[in-house]
Amino acid sequence: MNENRRILIVDDLPSIHEDFRRVFGQPAQTDGLSRSEALLFGAPAVTRESPYELDCASQGQEALQKVVRALAESRPYALAIVDMRMPPGWDGVETIEHLWREDPHLQVAICTAFSDVSQEEASQRLATHQQLVVLHKPFDAHQALRLAQSLIARWHEKQAGPT
Repeated sequence: MNENRRILIVDDLPSIHEDFRRVFGQPAQTDGLSRSEALLFGAPAVTRESPYELDCASQGQEALQKVVRALAESRPYALAIVDMRMPPGWDGVETIEHLWREDPHLQVAICTAFSDVSQEEASQRLATHQQLVVLHKPFDAHQALRLAQSLIARWHEKQAGPT
């Protein structure tokens, strides 16, 4: 089985999507520097291969559609990194509840600076799940990468079942 390193970033701020693209070694959405270098020096734009496959959603409803589609294509996400506050749609807790109804194996990291839902309420509503951790904004890139590696490894262990 190929290692699943599919990550879904759910945040209403495009700048956060770009931050995570940098953390996971993805080229920026608009890679102007590479294009400029290629034009100036006549060389092809250099792209790095990343071991991670990132997808982004700006709202919970969009994230749910992506999770449903990924499952239908037999290409589930191993990890979702979800912001807690994404006006005007679902908050992070509601988003996670919907995602777990569709894919109970999905590992989740809440990434937030603050939210409209207290940490107590979030913990109570999501308490039955072992695959939830919190990453505080602003986050350290190394910490985010290590957290993702751990949660992806946990996803693989759960897929393998008891040994």
